Amino acid sequence: MKKNVILFALVTLLASCGIFSSLNSGTTINANEKFVLGDNPHGNFRTHIRNDGSTTLRVYQAPNAGGTHSPILLEPTQSTYLKTDENTALVIENTGNIAGFVSLKVKGDLNLNMGFQNKK
Repeated sequence: MKKNVILFALVTLLASCGIFSSLNSGTTINANEKFVLGDNPHGNFRTHIRNDGSTTLRVYQAPNAGGTHSPILLEPTQSTYLKTDENTALVIENTGNIAGFVSLKVKGDLNLNMGFQNKK
């Protein structure tokens, strides 16, 4: 009985510290729009991205201080795993003329701004 109480307390402590926390999202990105995750001060995070739509998605990283790097094209049904540095946004841009759909699983620092922007 004592072991069960200690195990329960340990699991509760770890869960409350956020060790098991993650963000799961299914997101629709309209044509000529991009979804921006993390354009605010934050720590590192990791993202599993799956393209669930029928359009090609352009994914890249944009440091909050300016510039972009690490672009990839994510074709329909493809997925990838990305690590994003602190104070860097992850940008998912819909390159098609119809709405795109993406599934995200984010771990790490979850204090992230999220929003949509028109493509420029």
